[in-house]
Amino acid sequence: MPHPYVLLSAAVSLDGFLDDTGPERLLLSGAADFDRVDEVRASSDAILVGAGTIRADNPRLLVNSAERRAARIAAGRPEYPLKVTVSGSGDLDPAAQFWHTGGEKAVYTTDKGAGRAAEALRGLDHLGIDIVSTGPELDWRALLEHLHDVRGVRRLMVEGGGRVHTQLMLEGLADELQLAVAPLFVGQPDAPRLFGPGAYPPGRMRLVETRAVGDVVLIRYVPTAPGAGELAGAADRQWLALACELAAQCPPSETAFSVGAVVVAADGTELARGHSREGDDPVVHAEEAALAKIDPADPRLASATVYSSLEPCARRASRPAPCARLILDAGVRRVVTAWREPDTFVAEADGSGLLTAAGVDVLELPEFEERAKAPNRHLLG
Repeated sequence: MPHPYVLLSAAVSLDGFLDDTGPERLLLSGAADFDRVDEVRASSDAILVGAGTIRADNPRLLVNSAERRAARIAAGRPEYPLKVTVSGSGDLDPAAQFWHTGGEKAVYTTDKGAGRAAEALRGLDHLGIDIVSTGPELDWRALLEHLHDVRGVRRLMVEGGGRVHTQLMLEGLADELQLAVAPLFVGQPDAPRLFGPGAYPPGRMRLVETRAVGDVVLIRYVPTAPGAGELAGAADRQWLALACELAAQCPPSETAFSVGAVVVAADGTELARGHSREGDDPVVHAEEAALAKIDPADPRLASATVYSSLEPCARRASRPAPCARLILDAGVRRVVTAWREPDTFVAEADGSGLLTAAGVDVLELPEFEERAKAPNRHLLG
């Protein structure tokens, strides 16, 4: 199911701490970085923090700039982003500034926590706080689906704490990590850290930006490691977006679709990419072009993922082997696609069915369908 774009935002010391152990919040950022954070908040549809952060820091989570709030209103958006908190237990402080400032608020909790949250917030009904249970346990995927489908959130900024950041990273649900690294040390072993231990997605994240903001350094990373099985991870969306960009590079055709494909190892290493009619071959398909660039004996293929803007073909006239068969012969067992092949050239095409019947995990991310169709509009009528 579609999720919002999830941006994790945090400031850390040089030795990786979010705070010290003193009674007052340690201010890691300076004025310039606080203003940057305000800009990111203004660009977001919702801001999320854990209930522990509310108890510890009592944040307001507002867009402070009057000009940015005015720009939101002029664009037809609420003056303030939706404020979201997460509490499995429902243990909430009704006196916290979180509830009494800004615009709309939502609480995501469990079946048991929902009753406790409602009791804790009794008397604040006039604030219109939405309490949502994700089931017996706190379910981050259900939470994100609800934010997307029910609350219309397309961009979610997550400001902590460390436990929330850790859970989203462990489940592969963070689309971007923004770190402001402050030029100081904390050095207290009991101080809170940004991330805790766990089985994180493998491989290296990709650096997309570094820049000085006052005396801190902003570092932005995006994930690269594909999801597992039939569960989509944030990196799956990154790679499928690239496949759709490659489709736009195809030489135009009146007799074939424009498709892009990327093959990615389990650790997030790009093995190859390709697009329809690449190079001097007027009939080559995207998956075919990409797989041809990889040594068939490469052991990484068995755990790799193929990303294709269009469902891999099950039948074709130009070559003996369709792309679905090429994927199976390569030993790939996971495919992520944006769009089912229409009957324009082949009736009842079902490459996904062929792959699934052979034991391949096939995911379709329909939020990318329009991007995949864009270079093929002239073929669709």
